Formats: sequence, C-alpha cells, structure tokens
Amino acid sequence: MGSPPAAYQATAGGALDVNRPFYQRLAGETGRELVESFDVPIRSGRAWRVPRGHLCRLRTIDGPQVGDLNLWNADDPRERFWAARTRQLQRAHVSTFDRLWSTLPFLRPLATITSDTLENHGVDGEGGRVHDLLGTRCDPYVNRMLTGEDFDFHCHSNLVRAVAPFGLTEFDVHDVLNVFQCTGLNDDDRYFMKTSPARPGDHFEFFAEIDLLCALSTCPGGDLSVPLWGPDARDPIDVCRPIGVEVFKPPPHLLDGWTSPARAAYRGLHGVRQPQWGEPV
Repeated sequence: MGSPPAAYQATAGGALDVNRPFYQRLAGETGRELVESFDVPIRSGRAWRVPRGHLCRLRTIDGPQVGDLNLWNADDPRERFWAARTRQLQRAHVSTFDRLWSTLPFLRPLATITSDTLENHGVDGEGGRVHDLLGTRCDPYVNRMLTGEDFDFHCHSNLVRAVAPFGLTEFDVHDVLNVFQCTGLNDDDRYFMKTSPARPGDHFEFFAEIDLLCALSTCPGGDLSVPLWGPDARDPIDVCRPIGVEVFKPPPHLLDGWTSPARAAYRGLHGVRQPQWGEPV
C-alpha cells in the first residue's frame, strides 16, 4: 500500500510549481560574481543582507557543522521565514528546488534552494534526513529547564546577538531551518538528532527571491555527534566547526524574465464587514 498523498497540492502551473531549468541555470558556477564572503566562528552568529536576485551559499569548511538559519524581508522584518508552512508546502527536510515561505499575511517564497551537495543523502537506516524543519533552535530557556544551568551560546542567543545591529530583538528570532542537521522521528514519534553527514566543502545554496536579511548560528552542539542533554551529555566543543558564507551575483542574462514574487493575493477582511461612511453605527 502506498503512502497517502500530500495534503497541500496546487493545480498544474500553480504557486507550488517551480521553473526547474531557471534555477538549474542559476546554480551554474560560470560567470557569477562573489560579492561577499566570511566565516561564522564556532558558537556564534552573524547577520547579513542578500539582495534579491543574488545567491547565498553556506559551506562546511573543516567538516560537519549544524547551522540554524533565520530569514526576514530586509525592508519589513514583520515578514519572516515560516518553518511550519514550509514544512507543509514543501517537505520536513528541504533540498534543491524547495522554497522557503514567509509568514502571513505575506505568504510568498523568500528563497528557493538552488544547490545542495547532500541532496542524495535520502533516508538513512534509522530514518534520518538532512536540512531539518521538524525541530527548531536550541535555546537557554530549555537548557536551564533541563539542566539547571545557564549557557549563553545556544542558537537562539547567537541569533539574538547577530540581529541586534540591524535593530531586531529576541522577539524577531523565529523557528529556523537547521542546515546540515540530520533528524527524524523515532518509533515513539519523538524527535531525534544524529551526527551530521556533511563533509568539508559541502554546501547548501539558495536564491533570494526578495531582499533578505539572513542570520546564521553555528550550533554549540557542532556536528551533533555528542548528546547535549541526558545521562551521556558532555561539552561537544571538540566537534564544533565554523561555517562559511558566500554571496554571489549571477550573470544578469540568467535573470531574464524573472520577477520578485508579489505578496499573497488575498486582501479580505476575514469576514469582517467594513462600515461605509454615513451608515448608522
């Protein structure tokens, strides 16, 4: 017996269809211009802008390392990445040609994944997959609850510090895309994390559909080969590594015919009738 069909489906040529040849051309290395490059050190975070029509690549430099990614509309941070809806519209673990969708009332693709060297990882023997949307960022509140100790370099805190120079606060940090992270659900339907399968030089690349503010935390759990909580937990500092970030401008001709997506077409008042001038109250 086959598995049930996906709940969220669009008609042919609808919003969920992706112009794969267009994004395949963008993924080509020839002719692109490197406009920014930096490394995010271990147990830290950094925020940066990616203009619409540009590509952003996250790279494992020295070996496997999990990165927690947030995205906002650079001009209006009320519009931000919506992990739960992306999980429904795309997959719980994303890869090439999947799109990263924004929150209501905007609901449009913020980015489209163009290249992923781990796309053929598939499902391992224990049900693990990479680039996780099932879970979210580690944070000091849960850590205190589980261990009774404070720790200021969880991904939530790293992201808070990263976005502060852009005028954002802890309230703007949101559920993440866990890049390079291998996760799944066990037989008890509980979330598990496994050692990242990434190798030195692996990458995850996306195309900015609108002007983006991005923020990335290098997870304090490193490659997640060491338990962070529980009886076998210890400090995984030895398996923490930096992540490289590169921003590219593609050759202009590759963008011929492309337009930045408009916000959602729905403009209703959710069933609330708007009074007209002169009507009795």
